Amino acid sequence: MFETRIAADQLTVAAVEGFPPAIDVLAGGHPGGYGFLRRAWYAADGKPGRTLLLQSGGPDGAPLAAIPTVPFGPPLAGARKVPGCYWPLRSALIAPECDVFELAHALGHGAARSLGPVWRVGPARADDPALDLLIAAAQLANWTVIAKATGTSWVIDLDAARSAGWPRSSTGRRLRQYWHKLETLGTPRWRHVRGAAWNAGVLQDLGRIEAQSWIGRTTDGTGAKFLTPDQRARWTTVLADPVLAKALCATILMLDERPIAFSFDLDDGPVRYGIAGSYAEDLRQAGIGKLANYRAMEDAIAAGQSTLDMGQGDTGYKAGMGAVAGYRLLDLLFVRNRSIARLIARAWGEALPPPAPIPLHEVAHGRG
Repeated sequence: MFETRIAADQLTVAAVEGFPPAIDVLAGGHPGGYGFLRRAWYAADGKPGRTLLLQSGGPDGAPLAAIPTVPFGPPLAGARKVPGCYWPLRSALIAPECDVFELAHALGHGAARSLGPVWRVGPARADDPALDLLIAAAQLANWTVIAKATGTSWVIDLDAARSAGWPRSSTGRRLRQYWHKLETLGTPRWRHVRGAAWNAGVLQDLGRIEAQSWIGRTTDGTGAKFLTPDQRARWTTVLADPVLAKALCATILMLDERPIAFSFDLDDGPVRYGIAGSYAEDLRQAGIGKLANYRAMEDAIAAGQSTLDMGQGDTGYKAGMGAVAGYRLLDLLFVRNRSIARLIARAWGEALPPPAPIPLHEVAHGRG
C-alpha cells in the first residue's frame, strides 16, 4: 500500500491510499458546513483514491485536514482532482482549528507529492473560508494556484418565503391548474424517498424519467444522473452510507404507476441543495417539471430549512421560483512547477497573486 508518513513537532502528514475514516470525522466539523463530504461521497467516482491527511500529534492524532484525490486527465500527466458529484460542490476538508501554517506544512512535505504535479478543486465556493485557507497555505508551500470563474449559484431565501406566505396565490393557482390537467390523464400522486427507503428500484425509476426527458432523447446521456447502470452505481455507493442516505431525498411525481418527474436533492443542515431534476417530455405541457420543483421547495419550507441552493445555469425557471444570484463558483488548479503553471494559465485561467508577507509575530504562533 502506498503510504508515507512525515512527523514534525506536533504534526503528522500521511499520504494514504483510499479514503480513510478521518474524512468522516472532518466532515462534521467542516467550517463551510459541508457534512455530505464523506468517504462514500468521494469514493463514488469509482477511481483509485488517495488522501493527503494532516493530523495533530502522532498517526492516531486528531485529523486537521484531508485532501482526497483521484486521477484526472491523461494518465501520463499524473494530474489528480478532488472527486465528488459536480454539484453541490467539491472541496477538501479542513478542521476549524487547523491554521494556515499547519496546512502549508502538509502541502510542502514529501507526502504532498501524492497530489501529483497538478491537482484540481472545483467547482468551489469563492466565499468559502476553508477555500481561502487552502489557497493561502498552498501558496506558502510554493504551489501556484490558477483560478477560473465558472458561474454563479442561484439561491432562494426560504425563511423569507415562509414569512411572506408561500406560495403566492398566483403561483398556487397555476400549480393547481397543472394538477387538474394531470387528473384528466390518470391519477397523479407523490412519492417521497429518503433514508432506508432508497433501493435499486427507486434509482431505476429516476433513470426511466431521464430516459423520457430531453437529456435522454437528444444527448449522449453523459449529463444524466441515473440513466445508465454506471451512473446508478455511483449513487448506490453514496447511499450505502446511512448518513448520506438520510441526507438525500427524491420527490417523484407518479401518474398511475408511471414515474414522470422528479427532484433529487441533498439536505445539509439548514440548506437544501438541488442536485438534479427531470421530467417526461411528452407531458411537459402539464407543467410536471414545475410541479416537482415546487413540491420539493414546499417540503423544504415545511421542514424549516433556510436556503434552497439551486446551483448555476438555467436561470429563467430559478428566478421564477424566487431565486437570486448568490455566490460565485471557481475551478482551481494547484500547480507545483511555476513554468508549467504559466503555460497552463494561458488556457485555463488566471494565476492568483502571491500571498502578502506574513508578520513575524504571526509566524511565531504557527506550529508548522
